[in-house]
Formats: sequence, structure tokens, C-alpha cells
Amino acid sequence: MTTLYMPLFRSCTNLRSLAQLHAHLLVTGFHHDPLPSTKLIESYSQMGSFQSSKLVFRCFPNPDSFMWGVLIKCSVWSNLFQDAIFLYLTMIKNDQLHISNFIFPSLLRACSGFGDLGIGEMVHGTIIKNGFEKDTVIQSSLLSMYGEMGCLSYAKKMFDEMTIKDLVSWSSIILSYVENGKANEGLEMFRLTVLEGIRPDSITMLSVAEACGDLGFLKLARLIHGYIVRRRIEIDGSLASSLVAMYSKCGDLDSAERIFLNITNRSTALWTAMISSYFRAGSFAGLGWLREGESVHCYIIRKEMDLEYDVLGPVFIELYMKCGKLNYCEKVLHVVGGRNIVAWNMVISICTEKGLLKEALAHLVQMQTLGLMPDSFSLASSISACADGGLLLFGDQMHGHIIKRGLSDEFVQNSLIDMYSKCGLTELAYTIFDDINEKSVVTWNSMICGFHQNGNSVEAISLCDQMYLNGLEMNDVTFLSVLQACSNLGYLEKGKWLHHKLLTYGVNTDLYIDTALTDMYAKCGDLVTAQRVFDSMSEKSVVSWTVMIAGYGAHVMQDLWKMENLILSR
Repeated sequence: MTTLYMPLFRSCTNLRSLAQLHAHLLVTGFHHDPLPSTKLIESYSQMGSFQSSKLVFRCFPNPDSFMWGVLIKCSVWSNLFQDAIFLYLTMIKNDQLHISNFIFPSLLRACSGFGDLGIGEMVHGTIIKNGFEKDTVIQSSLLSMYGEMGCLSYAKKMFDEMTIKDLVSWSSIILSYVENGKANEGLEMFRLTVLEGIRPDSITMLSVAEACGDLGFLKLARLIHGYIVRRRIEIDGSLASSLVAMYSKCGDLDSAERIFLNITNRSTALWTAMISSYFRAGSFAGLGWLREGESVHCYIIRKEMDLEYDVLGPVFIELYMKCGKLNYCEKVLHVVGGRNIVAWNMVISICTEKGLLKEALAHLVQMQTLGLMPDSFSLASSISACADGGLLLFGDQMHGHIIKRGLSDEFVQNSLIDMYSKCGLTELAYTIFDDINEKSVVTWNSMICGFHQNGNSVEAISLCDQMYLNGLEMNDVTFLSVLQACSNLGYLEKGKWLHHKLLTYGVNTDLYIDTALTDMYAKCGDLVTAQRVFDSMSEKSVVSWTVMIAGYGAHVMQDLWKMENLILSR
């Protein structure tokens, strides 16, 4: 009998009609039946009234496992990840309930949304205990959870253990790599997807386009665009926005404009991507065009465009912050910051860049009081603020928070190494460095710079040797730090080796590296080579001249000292 009510739920188009159906169920007594009550919970949540869903659930005498699962799913829909986890913990206290596999995909999404790896691993254990580890939907959800929390080794392990690898699982592992800054690995997984004979869709190509944009290789970007056209993959609003962003990041604004103009029904996201491309080429914020930016903002307000659901909010925050209008920035943040973590990250990052360290940390605390859990970007920017301000106590507290949540993101770990190094605790920085399994060039550079800045030049050079033996390609940051270490120690032969590698690697030298080379050769007594490097510099700063003059001065003083000793001996 209750199944007759199911078509009535589909006919409810607004909250009022749904409330009328709810009242009818109450009058007829069918509200005690689990099927219509469960459908009520889901329908209220779909219409944006999660409080009504919770009320229906609380009024039901003995909810079954499926009803619990629907409420958990509705909590996730409403981005109430902590509530979803609390519901699950409450549910498992009832030993009489049989846990179904339906619950876990939503619960795993809540764990990644809340950012708590410990709870996620506990749920993973429960899945294994109940024998659901071979469920393909749960396997994909576990892969997504570990990927979103930066645990790429776990995500890859889940992917390798999957018995059936469909397009969803391949797309998930590609997205995991790309979102965690591993664009090359993401593109390699895309190559394997094609070799496996799986036909990518527009969702897969979103991640691939983002990876190409992150790498900035225009030729590769054009190959990917050609692949999309040849395979006749529909370039819808989302994919068009990604392609526009990809070309703009690769410096090809003309191609970005062509894609934009070829789309007839342009979404707000596509307009935003095109505007962001122009911003990237020469933004209002970069040019200091406050008045023009304010005009655009006023237009958006007049047209009643919603800043909260697009990236326009963070864009205007960047504009006002870089133009020094912190009060305007606060107003925009008040509008979009309710659940837009990107906006908060933008404020924290720019405050740190501008040296407003206390303001950056205050925004981190304020964000948490509003119920938003900081992600790896928020924490990395805040730790950088602690490093620049020497706020070791606050940095220690954040380190404890990171350990508690089980975050192992590369950006966070590098920020911790930098913070402890700048606070003089190189041993603690090295402990963090040593615990990282997969070290990127940035991680090695962070530790080498940390040793050099604290006068541990021998350790900095030793770490550079390890980096070279591990087959990692050194970049300009590596060479700059190690050359300065050689200069401090007077290691001429090591400095010459670094100069040779600098040339063979094809690293583009700049004012800083040329000055470091000049300083190293001058301090090590090779004034001829120092003069040659100095003469070859396209531009010279006050520091460059000072280094060269000091080298000759030290050399002259050394000759005078030798002459004085010779006269005295005679």
C-alpha cells in the first residue's frame, strides 16, 4: 500500500507540496512505515531543508540501517560532514542494527570532506571486518577518500587491488594525482587508461586538461585538445572551462578565446574561466586597477550573480587584498566565506605574502570557529606565517593538529620543514624530512636551505650529494643554496663541480646565481674566474659589485699579510 505514495513524492516540486504530503501521511498513519518516512527524509534534503529531514528521522521510533544510511547521505549532500560522521558513530553503538554496504560510500565522502584520516582508516577497517572490501563502489569511494586527503600511496594501493577497473576508478586515480600536484603521474595514468582500451569521457578529460595546465606545456595541451576533438568527446560547460584555463596557463590566450567564442550557451563558470585568463595575463589586481575591479563587482551585484557558488568571490578577494583594501576584502569574505574554503585560503595566503602574519593566523582561527576544517593549503600558508614571524608555539600547535588528522600532504610537510628551520630547530626539521617516503625536489630544497640558513653548510652540501645520487635533477634553488654553502666553507672544487652541473643541466642563471658564483670563486681565491663570471652578467646589483670588490680586497689583504711576514722573517 505504501508503494502507492512513491509517485506522489515525484510530483512534489516545492517544500509546500512536500509538507502537504507529509501532513497526509501523518493523518493516515503511514508516517510509521519506514519506506515513506525514508523517502520523506531524502525529499526534504533534496529541497534544501535538512532540518526537516532530521525531524522526520528523530520522530521515527526504530529507524533501520537503510534509514540511517539515507540520513548520512543527506548530511553529506548538505556538506555537513561532521554531522554525518557523528550519525555513523551513534548508529554503530546500536549493536542490533545490521550495517549494510549502502552506508559506506557516503560515509567515506564525509571522512574526506571533514579531513580526518584517522576516522577514514577506522571506517576502512570496519569495511574489511564486514566483508565489503571487494565491493566496487566502496573500493572507488576508498580510492577517492585517500586521494582527496593526499595519501597517494594508499590510493594507488586501493587502485591496484581493484578487481574491476572501470572508467570511474581510472578517472579517480588520475584526479587524485592531479589534485595533489602530481601532474606527470596523472598524465601517465591517463596514458595507461587509453592503452587499456577504456574510452575516457568529459569527466576524465577535466583532470587531464588541468594536469596539462599545471605543467604549462603548450604542445601537450594542443595534443590533448586534438584527442578530445578526434574522440568526439562533448565539450560541455565544465570541459570548456578547463580547456580555457589550460590554454591560459600555457600562455596561449588566443586559443582560450577561440574555445570561449565557439561555445554558444556560456555558463557562469565559463565566463569566470575566461575572465580569470585575462586576469592571469594582466589582472586588475596585478595592475592595481581598483576602480575597474570595483566596476565589475558592482555589475555582478546588480545582476544578482551568486558569488558563493563560483570562483568570483576569491578573485575579488585577491583584487582587494593586493590593492590594500582589507576592509573590502572582509566584506566579500563575509558573503562567500560561509562554506567557501578557497576564499579563506586566498585571504590567509595573501596576508602571509604581505607580512600580515597575525591577520593570517586570526583568519585561520576564525575559519575554524565557523565550522570549516582547514585543508592542506590553509595549513601550509598558516605554517609559513608562523615561520616568517618566528611563532614557534603556534606552529607546534598546528603540527599537533596535522598529526592528529593524519595529514601527509607534501605542501604541509615542506612548510613544517621551513618553519622549524627558520626557528633554528634543524634537527626537528630533518626528522620530518627523513620521515617523508617520496621526497620531491621542493622537499630536498627546503631542507638544504634550512641547513644553509642555520650555518650547517657541510650538512647542506652532503644533502645535495644524496640528492644527486638519488637521480633527482637539481634546480636553480638547489644550486643557489649549495653555492652559498661552498662559499662559506671555501670549497672551490665542489663549487666548480656545481658550476659544471649548472651548465650541463641547462639551468637558466639569474642575478642571484651569478652573484653566488662570483662570491664563491672570490672567497675561494679564484679571482680570475670570479671576474669572468662577473663580466658575463647581463645585469649587476649593488650586492654583485660588493662581492667582487670584497674578493679583490681580501686578496690584496692576503698579499700584504704575506709580504709583511716575508719582511719580518728577513
